[in-house]
This record gives sequence, structure tokens and C-alpha cells, in this order.
Amino acid sequence: MLRGEDEDASELKIGEDFLKAKCLMNSEVAILLEHRYDQMKQMSGDSTPLPQVLEKSLQYVKRFSRFTNQGSVKQVREVLSRYQLAEFELAVIGNLCPETVEEAKAIVPSLKIKGRGHDDEAVERLLNDLLMIKKFE
Repeated sequence: MLRGEDEDASELKIGEDFLKAKCLMNSEVAILLEHRYDQMKQMSGDSTPLPQVLEKSLQYVKRFSRFTNQGSVKQVREVLSRYQLAEFELAVIGNLCPETVEEAKAIVPSLKIKGRGHDDEAVERLLNDLLMIKKFE
């Protein structure tokens, strides 16, 4: 485990626990919360109000989700997984959908690390793949 002063996400020094953690994109969280919301609504009927935190959380992730249909969300994860990104990198890129290589490297500085296979052409391909999914959603 890294101490706070040794951690630096721009160099992928984020601690073992965080490196192993599964990070979800807002679009994935929206699907999960919507499913849970529907389940709870069905079980409680119209008489019992649903937890406000669930409703607010669902509103939030829906508002900030870049992809709305389940097929597209699955496709985004599959496409981004091909680029050997860390989980948090995948989630950040999937959430923010940067439009340029410079923007992608600004929001995910660890893409700049040499030897990871994320040269400008690879990042450009990744961004184009995301754009194609968004176009056909």
C-alpha cells in the first residue's frame, strides 16, 4: 500500500487496492440503479415512497451519462478494454469522452507514460472508436 505522499495518479501510482478495484462509468451505474429502482418500485407498489438517495443518484448518473442504451454501454467498455487502460482511466475516458488527444492526456495524465502503448495514434484510435459508438447510438 502506498502512503499518501507516494501516490500519483498521473504515473499510475495509486495503490494496490485502487488498481484492482472495478470502476464503473456513469452510464453503467445508471443501468444498475435503474434496474434496482424498477425492482423496488415493483415490490413496494405506488404506496411506499422510494429512498430519495436512490432517486437523486439515478437522476445524477442519467444526467451525466454519455451513453444511454445498454448495448452502447457494453460496447464502450469492450472497446476501451482493448486499449489496456487501468480501470479508473477507462471510467474517466468513458465518462468524459474527450474529443482530442490533448484533451484525453490532460484529463488522464497517465496516458503520457512512455512504453504503455498509448502514443498519440493509439489514443486517436480510441477516441474515434468512442465517437463511432456515440454516432450510432
